[in-house]
Amino acid sequence: MTRKFDSFHALLRAALGNRVTAAEDLLGLFAEDVVFEFPYAPDGLPRRLDGTAALGVHLEKLAPLIAFGPMVLGDVHADGETVIFEFSCTGEGVQTGAPYDQNYISVVTIRHGRIARYRDYWNPMVALMALGGREAAARAYAGAAGS
Repeated sequence: MTRKFDSFHALLRAALGNRVTAAEDLLGLFAEDVVFEFPYAPDGLPRRLDGTAALGVHLEKLAPLIAFGPMVLGDVHADGETVIFEFSCTGEGVQTGAPYDQNYISVVTIRHGRIARYRDYWNPMVALMALGGREAAARAYAGAAGS
């Protein structure tokens, strides 16, 4: 069954269900010491974020770079406190207008009702194209809000 969402917060709530405690905002779903990893991130974009403060800054930096459209939740597989799910989204690079049509596989570990570890697997070429290439992406991210 696929489901469409207008926000990452809503998508996470659906994928993780009652394993995660409800929160008013996205950052509230995460443990304060969360480790958020992007194993395939290209140079110039972060590969690891430690803590909700770093995650918050990262989200602020992304907002002016990529206009995210609807997100579609695919398969969800859970084993104890670990949940693996697939999702996709459409969008575009704000400066380039280039498409951002991305597929993700996320591996999430829950601890005490909060997301303690999040590994986000996505195609770096899609991100680079939407942001205008490797150097443009690194410059844009470095110069975005919160720097």
